[in-house]
Amino acid sequence: MGNGGLRERKKARTRETILREAFRLFRERGYHATTTEQIAEAAEVSPATFFRYFPAKEDLVALDRFPPLVEALAAQPPGAPVTVLRGAFRTAFASLTAEEIAAGHAREVFAATVPELVAANLRKASGFLREVGELLAGRTGHDADDPRLRNAMGAVFGVVTLVWLQWARDPSMDGPAELDEALAHLESGLRM
Repeated sequence: MGNGGLRERKKARTRETILREAFRLFRERGYHATTTEQIAEAAEVSPATFFRYFPAKEDLVALDRFPPLVEALAAQPPGAPVTVLRGAFRTAFASLTAEEIAAGHAREVFAATVPELVAANLRKASGFLREVGELLAGRTGHDADDPRLRNAMGAVFGVVTLVWLQWARDPSMDGPAELDEALAHLESGLRM
């Protein structure tokens, strides 16, 4: 592995350190009482480095991107929209460690409990959904503006949201397994 791989690993470690320290401070002091300067100091990075990774404090908990899902979606074989998305979620979770899944879940639960973060995530969701829709169109042979594709995405992300909310209430739940089971049910046509 060359310097590019080493550099990417270092960037990923720095990003995770900033996130870990931010959430530690949020839990200790509260979201509103924690400043970006305090987070940078705790993560042992400069404020400029902090802002290179996260342009604003709300970006620490923004749900507008789930890179493993985007990467997994781009690599899925062609198929029906729900099948392709189910495979992408399964692949994305398989690429993460248990610690990464737990950390991501903790961030998402937090993002769903601070009103300003809920609003910020709603503002950012359209860009993420557009990106997913374009990738999904390429995997399914449908136009990105096809209402049937929109409907399938809406069904999948509706199921994902409901599973996520249940997982937030019950952290002992195996979220990835429950999500896969729920998407399998959707894939089957919601047969009871």
